[in-house]
Amino acid sequence: MAKDFVQLVDDLAYAKTFYPTSRVTKFINTIASKIYLRIYQNRREESNRLVKFWKYDVPLTIGKHHKVILFCAFVFILFYILGFFSAKYDESFMRDVMGDSYIDMTEKNIENGNPFGVYQSGNGILTWLGIMVNNIIVGMLAFVKGMFLGVMSLYDLLQNSMMVGVFHYMFASKGLGIDFLFVVMIHGLLELTAIVIACAAGVVMGTSYLFPGTISRLEALKTGVKDGVKIVVGLMPVFAIAAFFESFVTGLYKMSLVFNISILFISAVFIIWYFIVYPIKLKKRFKEEMTGVNA
Repeated sequence: MAKDFVQLVDDLAYAKTFYPTSRVTKFINTIASKIYLRIYQNRREESNRLVKFWKYDVPLTIGKHHKVILFCAFVFILFYILGFFSAKYDESFMRDVMGDSYIDMTEKNIENGNPFGVYQSGNGILTWLGIMVNNIIVGMLAFVKGMFLGVMSLYDLLQNSMMVGVFHYMFASKGLGIDFLFVVMIHGLLELTAIVIACAAGVVMGTSYLFPGTISRLEALKTGVKDGVKIVVGLMPVFAIAAFFESFVTGLYKMSLVFNISILFISAVFIIWYFIVYPIKLKKRFKEEMTGVNA
């Protein structure tokens, strides 16, 4: 492998110099990258395999598919807005989406001065485990449905985003739109981010066969499945933390506003760092190491 790698990077350097836009150059670069990753993954490290998985494997895979994730985030925002305004101009739509019993219960809680009382019920531990398992199942199903060329994953995403938009309007119509953001997003920021990325993983798997690049469709599909699984498994701690917040923290919304804002700020910083900034930094470091090898 080492011998092949040395030969490949020599060829890659030559191809980049004389044929920078050639498909052959891209082909050689793909093969060299795969061998480099094998060497990198098999290198002995002091940290254990799980630490390496979330420290390197997941962020690198996320960074590889940033465009797909960005597209899914756009779909989420678009249908979130659509759901919000659909509920605003058609009250029956809100009841169709959320159900009469849930809306009646929420309106009763609002009248009693405890609009988010639904988050204060149940045993904390059992509620946490139940919500965590449910969210993981939702994320896994959104991913698995991606086998249908990614279409069903996108359908799941637009359904969830419309429901959140309707849910937001249900409180906004009672003058609690801002409160919704500071309360529900305590857990919702992490939870919704994970769902968006899980749907994106399904799209990655589903479209890998359609756009194989320089490799065979079968190899592209295998890579897409592997990347998708890696992303979804990497989201498990995010689902667990979001469920913990929903079970133990969201119900404390009547505490200091600084407390709520602090959690939202920490969650936002984590999302921006781990899913955007850190993968870009790792990709950049990978390219610099490849350049150093080429030199």
